[in-house]
Amino acid sequence: TEIRPLEGFVLSITPFNFTSIAANLPSAPAIVGCTGLWKPSRNSYHSNYVLMQLMMEAGLPPGVINFLPGSGAEITEVALANPDFAGLHFTGSTAVFQGLWQEIGLALPNLRSYPRIVGETGGKDFVVAHPDCDRQGLLVALLRGAFEYQGQKCSAASRAYVPSSVWDAIRDDLVSEISKIKMGDASDFTNFMTAVIDQRAFDKISGYIDRAKSRDTCTVICGGGYDDSTGWFIEPTIIETSNPTSESMVEEIFGPVLTVYVYDDSDFDQVLTMCDEGSPYALTGSIFSSSEENIQKAYNALRFTAGNFYINDKPTGAVVAQQPFGGARASGTNDKAGGPLNLLRWVSPRSVKRTLDIPQDWTYPFMGADE
Repeated sequence: TEIRPLEGFVLSITPFNFTSIAANLPSAPAIVGCTGLWKPSRNSYHSNYVLMQLMMEAGLPPGVINFLPGSGAEITEVALANPDFAGLHFTGSTAVFQGLWQEIGLALPNLRSYPRIVGETGGKDFVVAHPDCDRQGLLVALLRGAFEYQGQKCSAASRAYVPSSVWDAIRDDLVSEISKIKMGDASDFTNFMTAVIDQRAFDKISGYIDRAKSRDTCTVICGGGYDDSTGWFIEPTIIETSNPTSESMVEEIFGPVLTVYVYDDSDFDQVLTMCDEGSPYALTGSIFSSSEENIQKAYNALRFTAGNFYINDKPTGAVVAQQPFGGARASGTNDKAGGPLNLLRWVSPRSVKRTLDIPQDWTYPFMGADE
């Protein structure tokens, strides 16, 4: 079997929040021989261009990856009008990815081949705790998982299901630890958090906080403040809710907001079902328990609820080449960036048969007369 590149070019549309992933999207097709366009996020032009320069200095031939900052709509329109469009490699919002998929479908009659479509989109990533969990470990995972990088990770912990006995034990300590978080300039590494990426993100996140404050089923137990006078700063915020289907438990916020649903200790099985059915996303999630039986129960019940599943750890921090990353449902095509499965999406194998003993008679032995 010959491993061929796709017959055409791949359009890579990359996010602002992970510079390494931005470079990964266009380079993965290039590794297996494809040429492509790299459309970076408008919020990361400079950092992405630095990586483009590094790849060229390392020997990347001109024209293999073509760095093309600009309007996503305009670039996509031109790309899809070209018969040689052969694939889309995307990381971004679910809504944008679905729109692009529809546009590709409409363009199919004019394309040379069926394009490969690979996307990693949104997440509503969960932490489920069992009453027998390591409580301090859970506290650390919630704080780090929800508030590192201002929660601007598609894998950030955004919803948690915590038994009442555990919540009663860690609630005040968690709030106390969060109060110690230092916010400020990103160039000062003593700051745990900095501003969110732009005004649009600030307005979206603060809107979720304001709506939670107005609901009887939600209580903001820490944070909840925000200020855009200098930068777009939002305090690390925890919302406690009595409604497991409340807005902030279901929808992706992409900011430093964690919503906690406190459940009765005896309802662990029901909570697993609730977690599985509670959000359209299925990107990352974790289970905290000291019992192998309960871990296995969660492992089975949440089999399709997360493409990257963590046991006694925060649901972030996948290591390239160790935990290939991606999820299904509304979270994407689960083609696992950072691993071999992703590379296979950008090849077009050709099976070749060569006959050495060439047939000289068109008839087959079984066609002979009965003896």
